[in-house]
Amino acid sequence: MRAMILAAGRGERMRPLTDTTPKPLLDVGGEPLIGWHLRKLAAAGICDVVINHAWLGEQIEAVLGKGTAYGLHIHYSAEGIALETAGGVAKALPLLGDEPFILLSADIYTDYPYERLVIAAKRLADSPNQLAHLVLAPTDRYQLDFNLDEQGLVRSDGSPRYTYANLAVLKPELVSSVSAGQAAKLGPLLHVFASQGRISGEAYTGAWLNVGSPADLAEARAAACH
Repeated sequence: MRAMILAAGRGERMRPLTDTTPKPLLDVGGEPLIGWHLRKLAAAGICDVVINHAWLGEQIEAVLGKGTAYGLHIHYSAEGIALETAGGVAKALPLLGDEPFILLSADIYTDYPYERLVIAAKRLADSPNQLAHLVLAPTDRYQLDFNLDEQGLVRSDGSPRYTYANLAVLKPELVSSVSAGQAAKLGPLLHVFASQGRISGEAYTGAWLNVGSPADLAEARAAACH
């Protein structure tokens, strides 16, 4: 099983810190922000990780290398110009294979156990009609995206109660409509397939933070010290 970490964003709200350092490499508790994810993926039994990058991507490759320090094999998908979330995934598909894979954003901080994503991926592989499994966060700090029904299916109708936590398992087919090199966002695709009942989900009430601004970074650093 493979995982992909989305790390191509410019980090506009984090400027000026991200003028010289890509956001995934910002220090959080003595570890690059992306390093927390790499360690958690390795602990969950993942061996191969794909990282896409655009802005200052050469720094990411220089710092993380081939992943040896994390007990991983890291493969890079360099974009030049960022292709957004779905576009980044579509370009990286040759590195991800044909099976369900874990997808997460580099710029979150969470104590969610990634072992649960491994279990979800195995369950997704045995569910022909399903295309994804999403982790959702109940929060009033960010845009609300989805609901969960009684069967554990993600829904996009009604008044949304959860934000997409940027943690998921995807089948490659979910981005089949996106051409390699095409810029496209993941959100619209998730809404389409959620409306068809083809995405399962879970609500996570533990620690989760979208590290988008200097204030968020300070909060993540404080959490990492506890």
